[in-house]
Amino acid sequence: MALSAQHLLASALLTLLFAAASAADSKNNPADELVTLINANRTASKASSLADNQGLGCIALQYIKAYKGECSQVGGNKKPVESSFTDTFAPNCGVQATTLAKITGRLLACQPAYPPPAEAFDMLIADARSLDVLHSKNHTEVGAAVTGTSGSGPYFWCVLFSSGKPNSSFTVEGGVPKTAHPGCFSGNNDECSGAIWTGVSAWRVVAAILFALAGAFTL
Repeated sequence: MALSAQHLLASALLTLLFAAASAADSKNNPADELVTLINANRTASKASSLADNQGLGCIALQYIKAYKGECSQVGGNKKPVESSFTDTFAPNCGVQATTLAKITGRLLACQPAYPPPAEAFDMLIADARSLDVLHSKNHTEVGAAVTGTSGSGPYFWCVLFSSGKPNSSFTVEGGVPKTAHPGCFSGNNDECSGAIWTGVSAWRVVAAILFALAGAFTL
């Protein structure tokens, strides 16, 4: 009976292991989830829904990378120089420089532990100024991004708004942005990477399951 119970426990744990690994490889995109929350909040406040632009999303990820993992720099006066959009961000994403449009708003947040999209939204919209940015009538497009630093924390979330024309601004060469991992951004079908979002918790579950499996075989 004990041996049979061990086999049943091992089988159940292995099933959970494969499920957790599958979750870690999921293509669910938290940056897209954040854009969904943004548009839901805007429409609830009688503002227009914004187009989710993958080129702008990729640039939002590049915007994060300009901080080089320095969480302490967020919230102050420090921000990437405007020329970075043309000289660095656009080329790194494969966005045609001639299609860059005006950035009408920026939201940036950072913390040591990974915040899921709903929590990140609350962090980004933390005061009256950020709420004004969120509801501005000047926006027509939005791009969001999230990434960790060196495969762990701190974790950055960035949202860029633009007054560009959907389907013609922030146009990506070949229709597919350049690979910008680690991290992920909204508006594309790429999967997130770099130990962010649910992949972090999923692999923690994997580790716990492996530990439990080892214990099952010593019973």
